Amino acid sequence: MALPITNGTLFMPFVLTFIGIPGLESVQCWIGIPFCAMYIIALIGNSLVLIIIKSEPSLQEPMYIFLAMLGATDISLSTSIVPKMLGIFWFHLPEIYFDACLFQMWLIHTFQGIESGILLAMALGCYVVICYPLRHAMVFTRQLVTYIVVGVTLRPAILVIPHLLLIKCRLKIYRTKLISHTYCEHMALVKLATEDVYINKFYGIFGAFMVFNTCIIHICVFFQFYLLTFFSFFTHRFGSYIPSYVHITFSSIYLVVPPILNPFIYGIKTKHIRDKIVKIFCSKDEA
Repeated sequence: MALPITNGTLFMPFVLTFIGIPGLESVQCWIGIPFCAMYIIALIGNSLVLIIIKSEPSLQEPMYIFLAMLGATDISLSTSIVPKMLGIFWFHLPEIYFDACLFQMWLIHTFQGIESGILLAMALGCYVVICYPLRHAMVFTRQLVTYIVVGVTLRPAILVIPHLLLIKCRLKIYRTKLISHTYCEHMALVKLATEDVYINKFYGIFGAFMVFNTCIIHICVFFQFYLLTFFSFFTHRFGSYIPSYVHITFSSIYLVVPPILNPFIYGIKTKHIRDKIVKIFCSKDEA
C-alpha cells in the first residue's frame, strides 16, 4: 500500500489508478465501443496477413517476412493497450500495480520502436528493389534479414530499460497516484512525481525521407504513423492550452490506428496478398 509522507505526498505507490479521459468520464462507456471495434479489426486484419504469409511458400521473401513481423508487432502493441483501456471504460477496473504499469510502458515503447524499425527496413528493401533490382537477392540474404529482425527487436527493448530504471530508482516521492490517462504513458507517469518536465524526444524521421525514393505504400504508412505521433509529441511539449481530453484521446488513438491501417494498406496494395485474400473469400462463397 502507498505510504503517506507529508502534504498528501506518497512514497512509491504500490497501486496506481487510471482516470481514463478526464472530462469525459460520463461517456467513456461509449468511447470504448470504437476502440473495441478498432482492436477487433486490427486482430482480424493482422492475423489474416500472418496466416497468408505463413501458408504460402511463395511469400517467404524478405519483404513478406518483414510484413509478417509488422503484423505480429501490431497485434502485440494493440493488445498491450486496448484490453486494459476497455477495463477502465466498461468494467470500472482502473487500478494497476506500479511494476505492471512500468511493464506496460516497456511493452508499448518497445513495440513502437520495433514497428518503426520494421517500416524503415521495408522502405530500404523497397528502395533496393526499385533502384537495384538485380542485386536485391544478393543484398537481402537470409542472414542479413535475420540480423535486421534481431536488431530492430533488441534495439528498442534495450533502449527503453534505462527510462524505466530511472523512474523506479529516482522518482520515490509522488504527489498523487491518479494517472490522467488510459494507459501507462511515460510523461503521464513522470508527472505524478513532478510537474517540471522537459520533454526531449527524437523520432526516427530519417526513415521517412528514404521513403520518398521508394513507393506510395510506404509514404502512406509513414504518414499515418508519424502524423499522429508528432501530434501527441507537440501537444505534450507546446499544447498547454489544448484540453487534456483532446490530447489523451489522440494519444490513445495514435497507438491503435496503425495496427488497423497497416494490413489494409499492404493487403490492398500487395498483389500476392490481395489475390490470396480474394481467393479465400471467393472459395467460401462458392462453398
